[in-house]
Amino acid sequence: MAALDVVVIVLLSIAGVLFLTLQSWLAATVVRRVVGVPIGWPRSIAVGFVMSAAMGLSVQYLFRAGTDQNPNGLNVAPTVAMLFLILAVGWIFALGVAALVFFEAAFPTGTLPSFSQIFTGWKARRRRTRRYAFVISIAVRHGLGSRLRGFGHDDGFAQDTKTARALRNALNEAGVAFIKMGQMLSTRADLLPEVYIRELESLQTKASPEPWEAIQQALRERLDQPLHEIFSHVNPVPLASASVAQVHQATLLDGTEVVLKVQRPGALDQVALDTDIILRLSRWLNKTTPWGKSLGVHALARGFADSLAEELDYRIELDNMRSIEHSLAQSGKFAVTVPHAYPDLSGERLLVMDRLPGQPVSSAGSLLTGLSASERSTLAATLLGATLQQIITDGVFHADLHPGNIFITPTGTLGLLDFGAVGRLDPATQTALGMMLYAIDKNDSAGATDALIELLDRPDDLNERALERSLGQLLTRLRTGFGPGGSQKMFGELFALVIAHKFAVPPQIGAAFRALAAVEGTLLVIDPGLDLVAAARTEGARIMNEKVKIGSVKDEFELRVMQLLPLLNRLPRRINKISEDLEQGRFSMNVRVLGHASDRRFLTGLFQQLIVAILAGSAVIGAIMLITGNEGPLLTGDIHLYGFIGFALLFGGFVLGMRALMLVFRNGADD
Repeated sequence: MAALDVVVIVLLSIAGVLFLTLQSWLAATVVRRVVGVPIGWPRSIAVGFVMSAAMGLSVQYLFRAGTDQNPNGLNVAPTVAMLFLILAVGWIFALGVAALVFFEAAFPTGTLPSFSQIFTGWKARRRRTRRYAFVISIAVRHGLGSRLRGFGHDDGFAQDTKTARALRNALNEAGVAFIKMGQMLSTRADLLPEVYIRELESLQTKASPEPWEAIQQALRERLDQPLHEIFSHVNPVPLASASVAQVHQATLLDGTEVVLKVQRPGALDQVALDTDIILRLSRWLNKTTPWGKSLGVHALARGFADSLAEELDYRIELDNMRSIEHSLAQSGKFAVTVPHAYPDLSGERLLVMDRLPGQPVSSAGSLLTGLSASERSTLAATLLGATLQQIITDGVFHADLHPGNIFITPTGTLGLLDFGAVGRLDPATQTALGMMLYAIDKNDSAGATDALIELLDRPDDLNERALERSLGQLLTRLRTGFGPGGSQKMFGELFALVIAHKFAVPPQIGAAFRALAAVEGTLLVIDPGLDLVAAARTEGARIMNEKVKIGSVKDEFELRVMQLLPLLNRLPRRINKISEDLEQGRFSMNVRVLGHASDRRFLTGLFQQLIVAILAGSAVIGAIMLITGNEGPLLTGDIHLYGFIGFALLFGGFVLGMRALMLVFRNGADD
């Protein structure tokens, strides 16, 4: 018998838990529907559980009140007790709605760890927290803590200079991912003031070499076989060492000299951790600072994270090398070498390529001194021509042409290195960029303006006349060139004009401008006497003349005619229908106001908020009038019927007010 009692108790307990769970889920579902936004289920279930418990206590108390079982408490007629129960359940529901609105406003869904994450991932979370605290301490130590909210405001040049220097030092100390983020920001002159660009451009990712034993082990793992089966020799002393990778010289079994670009052990994990911190910080800055929202910091961080992930995958760099190598070989006009890569030996974390003889331009002073003026001029013209050819004709170009990535060989030719950053342009963009350079050569300000508008994302309030005048003034200064050693900022000044007129610069167009601006500095290291303006005009005109040859124009014309053929086939039938409709008075035009779905959603949401707010306000005002009126039949010794109705109406106004508040919070988060 005792065993049977235990079984009954267990079954009743299980049934009670299941009933309470079902009741909590039902309450949570209703609350989510009333609030009107997709709130997370864990918090909804928790609030529903508390509501169910409170409702259970209310039912017990009011049942005793309606059956005269409260000797020292409320005792009323059963009908009145039922009315009080309905009101109590309603207010418990309203308080549950208020609790969800509070939690959603303070901690939006998705910002807190999930239920499973609370019990898992402690090691990764602890590591991230330590790193996060370390990064924050660096920012505070460099004086950036007090500047976060005011960053980007005009506090004077001296203050901006101090903040820019502190930002550079903080990023440099924080590590490779933050350094690379600073380097990426240094290319966004359309977003940051010049003082920040100048400071961030000086960031470099140099690091102490990794011990050879660790690199050797990494090579074995990535090659999946002993080194002596592939190489006759590997130099343990690195040619170069950065925070993510090291470069070692080696010799294949057939005697070919190669270099190994091997990613440091643990570098990927560190970058992934720092990237996660950058995304979290950017999300917080986007929500809490005015400059973060205006600059779109979180979108910038996401783009940076994606580009960094590609840069750390050497298979992508291998594809980039082969694309540039193919485009240069196809043109056949420029003596520019791209090292041959070995796909069978390369992988995600290792890149094996031929060793380029010579020195980078940044440290080839003695080699350049030994060349004649004409040889240096030829080298500079070759580099500029190859760069413009890649951008305007091929559409695949090296996007980081600083002096350290360009080699000069002992035979006096050029070589390119480091293909982690490669840009790609579609044919329409290539043509627009070429037409802009062609218009600059012809001193055609109207044509250059049209090409610039076609090339970039046009601002809504663009003053085309002012843009054409500004561009015309720039062309006038560029028209006659600047002589030897003249303008070093042709593309820089053009980019400044773009920024001044508030154009939005697509990432790939920005990469092209960055490549052209970087190659200007390299050209002047090779040949200080080069007239950059004249050389750019000459090369741009030559490339565009090739693009508009008779054969090319004929091919383009045939392509456009083929695209028009379907339209031409249908055109007579459409013209005939329009003429019949005009003749018989059936012609009509449909104009849709607010045809775009986003405009309709905006107005719908606005009207929803307005209607809910009006209903909530009206209900609250009516409730206050009924409650304070003290009129109507008495339900108990102190409570009138109209007062009871007022409390019920106040419940409705409260719930509607919570819904209106939640809609405001949600729209603010979406913006």
